[in-house]
Amino acid sequence: MEPAPSPTAYEEPATSAAVSAEPAPPPTASAEPATSATASDKPTPSPTAPETPTPSTTTPETPAAPSPVTDHPSTPHQPTTAVTAVTAVTAVTAALAHRTTETDVFPARWTRISDTRFRFTAHWPAAHPFFGPLDDRHQDPMIVGETLRQASMVLAHAEFGAPADTHFVMWDLTVDVDPAALLLADAAEPVEIDVVCSEIRRRGRGLRSMRTTMEFRRAGRFVARGTGSTGCTPPRAYRRLRAGRLNAWNTPVPLLAGIAPQAAGRSRAEDVVLAPADRPGVWILRVDTGHPVLFPRPNDHVPGMVLFEAARQAAGAASGLHPFLPSTLTAEFAQYAELHSPCRIETEVFDDRPGEVTVRVSGRQDGASVFTASLTSARPARVRSRS
Repeated sequence: MEPAPSPTAYEEPATSAAVSAEPAPPPTASAEPATSATASDKPTPSPTAPETPTPSTTTPETPAAPSPVTDHPSTPHQPTTAVTAVTAVTAVTAALAHRTTETDVFPARWTRISDTRFRFTAHWPAAHPFFGPLDDRHQDPMIVGETLRQASMVLAHAEFGAPADTHFVMWDLTVDVDPAALLLADAAEPVEIDVVCSEIRRRGRGLRSMRTTMEFRRAGRFVARGTGSTGCTPPRAYRRLRAGRLNAWNTPVPLLAGIAPQAAGRSRAEDVVLAPADRPGVWILRVDTGHPVLFPRPNDHVPGMVLFEAARQAAGAASGLHPFLPSTLTAEFAQYAELHSPCRIETEVFDDRPGEVTVRVSGRQDGASVFTASLTSARPARVRSRS
């Protein structure tokens, strides 16, 4: 019998919408792709002690030649797999991306290149109620991580057989962004995403866990790359894991007064996820279960997107950079953040390298680590006066 999984923070609740078993439609269709049969109820392994993957063609590590999709050179760390014919284009639905509103879904469609390689087309809107522009020039770099997260769940369901009621955890996430390529003026251009899936572990015909590595380009220009490891938890295992807390969402969560939106790098007070604490550089996580983007559906714990945003807001508040445009962001999640216990967000600021600042952020709850993150942003160039 396998051990119970360790709680992990970046979890998406299972969606109730079924994944259609219709074949992939032509580019103008919107039917959902097929998934495999329901997986068994074995729990997901601890993210702190992952299993060694079984050697197979699903865990390639050899650096690639130029991408068969974009013809751009692959990055040195990017795994590859044999290339087969491109299949039909399949549309992304809100259910597959675990969102309740179509405007919150950024991947639009994808094609299969091989068993482990895919190509997505995404759209990053110039205006969005949460992932909107941070200033008059740049789109929000956090939209890269959100797109990676959504695309990973789409593939888990539609290409790797994770049932519709699967609970997802993201154990780690790393994103490198070129903020100069994330311009608001280019928002109308579609984003092309090359995806490689590796470290694939199966649960029967379904999915136990996998890593997705993605490269983002817009109008042929590199924008970002990212990677994240995702685990899949069946409903029965999740109920065992969260026994006693599944109904936590039924108890109202007091809404704390947030810090000033400008200090958090936001324009609207309702998007602030930090509340004042007892000393500088430390905040309390502000949980608004009524927020339509951060809490699109009832949840028994704090969604990982909230923790991700808390790290970014804390980095901006601690460094004083506005906007804080992270070029590098890494995060690891240790356990669930519970709704009804204060979560302290603590920061350390490092400016050892000229022209940039790095902020290390940690979330702690009831004396235990919930997540750690590191964000690096360039400092604005000083303008010399000619007087």
